[in-house]
Amino acid sequence: MEYAQIRVEKRGAVALITLNRPDRLNAWTPRMAEELGHAISAANDDREIGAIVMTGEGRGFCAGADVDQVFKARVDGKDPGNDTRGGSGGMPAGVDWIALARSSKPLIAAVNGVAVGIGVTMILPFDVIVAAEEAKFGLVFVKMGIVPELASSHFLVSRMGWGNASEMMLTGRLYPAEEARAKGLCEYVVPQAELLSKALEIAGLIAENPSRQLRMTKALLTENACTTDLARAQKLETDALQICWTTPEHHEAVDAFLNKRKPDFRKVAS
Repeated sequence: MEYAQIRVEKRGAVALITLNRPDRLNAWTPRMAEELGHAISAANDDREIGAIVMTGEGRGFCAGADVDQVFKARVDGKDPGNDTRGGSGGMPAGVDWIALARSSKPLIAAVNGVAVGIGVTMILPFDVIVAAEEAKFGLVFVKMGIVPELASSHFLVSRMGWGNASEMMLTGRLYPAEEARAKGLCEYVVPQAELLSKALEIAGLIAENPSRQLRMTKALLTENACTTDLARAQKLETDALQICWTTPEHHEAVDAFLNKRKPDFRKVAS
C-alpha cells in the first residue's frame, strides 16, 4: 500500500509509524485507519521488528476524526470511507482495530500533542502510552452528540478506574498530560524533546524479548485482566506455558542462561 497519511521507518528493531496530516493536527480518516492497519500488519510480519511506536507529525498527535471528511460526510448521507457503517467502531470494513492492537507485536504510543476522540480511543488498547508535557487528552464524544467507540468504555475503565473514566467521558473536558498520568491514562510524561527517545527506549527493551511470547502474554492480558473466572485464567496460562516449553525461543533462553551469554531470539524465531 502507498501511504498518503502516515510515514513508516525502521529504528533498529522498532517500527516507527508517524501520523502525517500535520496541517489537520493529524485528524483521523478511514484512509488513515487502513494505512495504519497495513503498516502494523507489515511490522508484525517482519522478523526484524520487535515492537512498534506510533506518534504524530507536527503540533498534534491526533485531533480526533476529521469533521469535514468524516462527520460532515455522514450528516450528508455519504460514507466517508470503505463501508464505515459496516466496520467496527466507525472503522472501514476490514479493519478490526481492537483485534489488531491486542494481537500485534507490542505497541507504544508517543503522544506529542493534543489527542482527542479517536486520537485517544485508538491508543487505549496499546501496551504503553508516553506523553509529552504539552500533550492533552480529551474524550469529547458527548460534546459532538455521539458516544465513544473502539471498546473505549472498557479500556478507559481498565486504565483509569470507574470514577475517573466516567468523569472523562461525561464531561468531555481536556486533561493535561500530568493529570492524565496521575489518573492512570498514560504511563510516562516527559519533555517534548525526550518523547521519542523515551518511547523508542521502552520499545527497544521490549523488542529484545521473543515476539511469540510477547504476543502470547498480550493475549493472556486481554483475556484475563478483567475476568473473575480464575480457574479459566490459570488454564489459559498453563496452556500457553505448555506451548512455550516446546519453542526454540525458550530453548534459546535456557541455553543462553547456562552458557552466560545474551539470548538471540531473532536468530531462532520461526
